[in-house]
Amino acid sequence: MALTFFRGIKTCPLVHYPSAYFARKNGFFYCTMGSTQTQFATQEKQQSGDSKVVPKTYRKSPDKLLKDYEAIIGIETHVQLNTSTKAFCGCPYSYGAQPNTSICPVCMGLPGALPVLNSKVVEYAVKLGLALNCKLSMDSKFDRKQYFYPDLPKGYQISQFDVPIASGGYVDVDLPVEFGGGHRKFGITRVHMEEDAGKLLHTGTGNYSQVDLNRAGVPLLEIVSEPDMRTGIEAAEYAAELQRLVRYLGVSNGNMQEGSLRCDVNISIRPIGQQEFGTKVEIKNLNSFSSVSRAIDFEISRQVQLHSQGQADQIVQETRLWEEGAQKTITMRKKEGLSDYRYFPEPDLPGVTLTEEYLDGIRSSLPELPEIKRRRYENMGLSMQDVLFLANDINVAEFFDATIASAADIKLAANWIMGDIAAYMKNEKLSISEIKLTPLELGELIASIKGGTISGKIGKEILFELMAKGGTVQGLIKEKDLVQIVDRSEIEKMVDKVLAGNPEQLKQYRGGKTKLQGYFAGQVMKSSKGKANPKLLNQILLEKLNTET
Repeated sequence: MALTFFRGIKTCPLVHYPSAYFARKNGFFYCTMGSTQTQFATQEKQQSGDSKVVPKTYRKSPDKLLKDYEAIIGIETHVQLNTSTKAFCGCPYSYGAQPNTSICPVCMGLPGALPVLNSKVVEYAVKLGLALNCKLSMDSKFDRKQYFYPDLPKGYQISQFDVPIASGGYVDVDLPVEFGGGHRKFGITRVHMEEDAGKLLHTGTGNYSQVDLNRAGVPLLEIVSEPDMRTGIEAAEYAAELQRLVRYLGVSNGNMQEGSLRCDVNISIRPIGQQEFGTKVEIKNLNSFSSVSRAIDFEISRQVQLHSQGQADQIVQETRLWEEGAQKTITMRKKEGLSDYRYFPEPDLPGVTLTEEYLDGIRSSLPELPEIKRRRYENMGLSMQDVLFLANDINVAEFFDATIASAADIKLAANWIMGDIAAYMKNEKLSISEIKLTPLELGELIASIKGGTISGKIGKEILFELMAKGGTVQGLIKEKDLVQIVDRSEIEKMVDKVLAGNPEQLKQYRGGKTKLQGYFAGQVMKSSKGKANPKLLNQILLEKLNTET
């Protein structure tokens, strides 16, 4: 029967299954099921009808009611590794490739095919474990996690159960200033290696679904947090920090829209002062950090509402989906327990043994991590807003570090990167690695403005040309004759000419309309083509405006 099933895949790029087979009872589910969303919505509606709770009222729970309860939040994060090949075979993986074009007998689960561990998976797992301050297991092993689903060709997933490669760590997070700021430390229960399943593609009619096995066997790291988070913002920032971390380490691109980083949130609530945890509910289908925050806030309100109405027994251990359009969670399925998976050691793979020499080599190769970088920037005197912006993207951080390495003013460098450069990148949809401006030239530009060679206005014009076309600051200054005019007598002549040409405005100024000073300064700047030194210009202008002849 298995041979018949996979022969169908070989002769047709996509395998068809009746939609009735997709009431999945075990394992993880990552793709949207158009035909089943209506079913889930119906279940939610029926459940709401039984409990007489109207979903739209959850968000309107009084603040004082929410303050009587404490939310307990933990997150399971799956990170897809950017190795050249899959975890246990030589097939490459490319997001968006044609279905079933990157498969082999191993990732298809054909009888007799044996897995061979990709050593890069272990290396990346150790890197992440060290970065998360975990204790590494010198001897770990793989296990079979058994469940049935059409996108899991072997009928089991190769994972790690009781001996993960890393455990007992933590991650430091700085909350954004707009959300109150502050520093948080969240515990990491474990990090373990596993393989991904395939993907189901559902038709619009819901008559059948198709299987793409390209993703089957792609290496994953699952990061399980301690239940240390208490709000949606804390959870979202924790997930964002993991994304920063894997990008800094180079183990994953961390793109949520591609499924390279997926978050499953576990939430329970309890009255303030109660030690026991409440009933845990899992939320899936979270494809952005803002979705994580909003889904958690909704679910907290839903559970608090049920508690306050004496219906706490209706909070059951289940998996719920976040509906972005409706901005609510809906029932997906009852939550399975560990015993359902029937774990046992993977007989086709040897254990993973690490040595101190191997760990030392990886430890010495780690880059400066986000938390260490933020503390360094903070010690430079930058504001927390500046620190969080600059350290958020490793490429931006490297650009900033390279700029100040050329002795550029630290605060001015931060301002240029966060202001005009960031705006240009956003408008042009470019990364900082794609613009033509180099850190060395940004440092030269800052020095030229600070030294009085050019004005800030001219500096902006040069900046945009450097970003778009490249070149050097000194070359553009010379080519366009942009050297700032600092000769007092030359600026005085320009001021005299402007005042003589605007007698009516001069009379109004001396009659009390002092705001016209800006008008005169603008006219002088226009005549000097923006090259007059602003400070000297305003000084001379004020002297002449307030001296009647």
